Amino acid sequence: MTEPLLDGVTIFIPVFNEESILESQIKKLVIHLQGLGFPYEIIVGSNGSFDKTVMILETLKMAIPCLDFFHIPMKAVGRAFRMGLEAARFNRVISLDMDLSIDLSFIKRAYHLLEISHVVVGSKITGDQRRSVLRKTASNAFIFCARTLLGLSFSDYSIAAKAYRKDAISAYFPHLDDKTFYVTEILFRAFRDGKTLTEIPVDCNDTRPSRFNLIHEGWYKFSRLFTLYFIEKLRRNGRPGNH
Repeated sequence: MTEPLLDGVTIFIPVFNEESILESQIKKLVIHLQGLGFPYEIIVGSNGSFDKTVMILETLKMAIPCLDFFHIPMKAVGRAFRMGLEAARFNRVISLDMDLSIDLSFIKRAYHLLEISHVVVGSKITGDQRRSVLRKTASNAFIFCARTLLGLSFSDYSIAAKAYRKDAISAYFPHLDDKTFYVTEILFRAFRDGKTLTEIPVDCNDTRPSRFNLIHEGWYKFSRLFTLYFIEKLRRNGRPGNH
């Protein structure tokens, strides 16, 4: 594995069937990154895409030297995240959504905060969020349960607007699942291990339909949350569990 550099940033973006916005959003991101003054690369992880996403990425890669991508056949954003971080050349890694619904000023702020923090959490709740009432309600319920069960004080566990120091979280990779719970798992383990986590507000304009089935997603994430709670309870009581 190539040793990560310390003075640049890897932008990781998981995608699923994003043919309609892929080219325009990557070009918009590149223009933004060119103005920041530090080295960068973009890694796109297609997971389960069956439209023209991969074909478009192949074309874009030939024209944009800083862009790389991979494709896995199943919809598995957690697995794509691990693969993206393993491939990252830089120690600072920032995760975004392909629609770039988070204000891109997060990139520069997170880049500098990673000098003193192991993880940076971009919070839509404490920023200005334009999302559906249903998604806000589901997020608030999950935040409340995470605070009650795990003692976590963070107000955002979504995939986008999260920044990590690769060397600080790579030990957690074997414990992360293949779906969307990996952010919560990382935050919980990093918090438990005494790492430095910083939360900052971000502005979000996300009005398009979710890429996930919200009912299935809610059931999955809440069940994983309670499972993690019971595993941690067993650990604290000195009984065998997934540490």
